[in-house]
Amino acid sequence: MLLGSNEEIGSQRIHVPKTSELVADKIRAQIVRGELNEGDALPPEGQLMDSLGISRPTLREAFRILESEGLISVVRGSRTGAKVHKPSVDLVSRYAGYVLEAQGTTIADLYQARLAIEPTVVRWLATDRGGQATERLRMILAEMEQLLSEDRHEDFIDKVEVFHQALVAASGLKTITFMSRMLINLAGKHQRDFQKRHPRSQETRRKSHRAGLRSYQKVLDLIDAGAVEDAVAHWRLHLNNANATWTSEGEGNRVVDSIGS
Repeated sequence: MLLGSNEEIGSQRIHVPKTSELVADKIRAQIVRGELNEGDALPPEGQLMDSLGISRPTLREAFRILESEGLISVVRGSRTGAKVHKPSVDLVSRYAGYVLEAQGTTIADLYQARLAIEPTVVRWLATDRGGQATERLRMILAEMEQLLSEDRHEDFIDKVEVFHQALVAASGLKTITFMSRMLINLAGKHQRDFQKRHPRSQETRRKSHRAGLRSYQKVLDLIDAGAVEDAVAHWRLHLNNANATWTSEGEGNRVVDSIGS
């Protein structure tokens, strides 16, 4: 809206960024654009103060801003400078969890969102007959097979998350992959908590995980065969069955727990 009178102009406050915010903006841009990489050390405080023409309190306030965003970590008293961290999906997932919990989002809602993404990805992959995309996925299944043979069921569950993430990532679409990783991270937290609340025997878990592994193998076979509709139908059924398990016992009505006990 254009400001049309002195009264309107006087009623609207203009935010002038503080110097610390401008410094944080500059460093943040370098991290996001890849000019600074994971693990890089920023120059020592004295050098930054001289090059930027700012005071120590201003620099430290900029550091606090970047620390709160997870983009740097500062070891107090260190002379080596702050360490750089690339933007993290895990950090975004954690904050997204706070938002979803505050909105009263249920576990069932979370799983329905996943159901909206993965069958579409399977359709794309099957249309292209998988190609090299399924090679990485089959390597993950081989690792899962090994975990099952060693009865390492907790590690198997973690690897299920990896498989789902890799399946969506095989689409090559960064936006969908990013969204899916957030959902999978939150779902994985729920699944680990679910198993603590509803423990199953070793044999029951073994049978369930073995059936899941066969289902993963089948969807890859259908993708590689170019059986588009069969692949989509199979994966939709797989997800519906999995969702029914993880939302059973009243779990689907639980609100997403972003913090835990």
